[in-house]
Amino acid sequence: MPKITVNGKTVEVEAGKRLVLAIEEAGVGIGHRCGGNARCTTCRVEFESGEPIEMTRAEYEKLKSGDQLGKIRLACQIVANDDMNLKALVTAENTPQWNGDTGPAIKDEVTPEAVFYDPAELEE
Repeated sequence: MPKITVNGKTVEVEAGKRLVLAIEEAGVGIGHRCGGNARCTTCRVEFESGEPIEMTRAEYEKLKSGDQLGKIRLACQIVANDDMNLKALVTAENTPQWNGDTGPAIKDEVTPEAVFYDPAELEE
């Protein structure tokens, strides 16, 4: 089972679990204002270690259009298959205007497209 350490909190999760859900399971109120569909970037994270190379087309396009490719990742578009150490950047704790509401419920499966690519493939 992969160990996910986020903002100093560690949790073991089932392999293949959506990272945004693993982060919530660790007790961190990560944002997911678009419901985990790679539209809002409130689930952005920075990796210290364990960053997966592959990404969905939706994540790639959102990060590229916002000039964030290579700087952050979207937790809603990542599955936890290996140990990861990361920081959730937008949380209920640092966004008090949300009043604890981090966003709509997240589905167990990555949406909108659960096909993962090497970013070099997406450049073509």
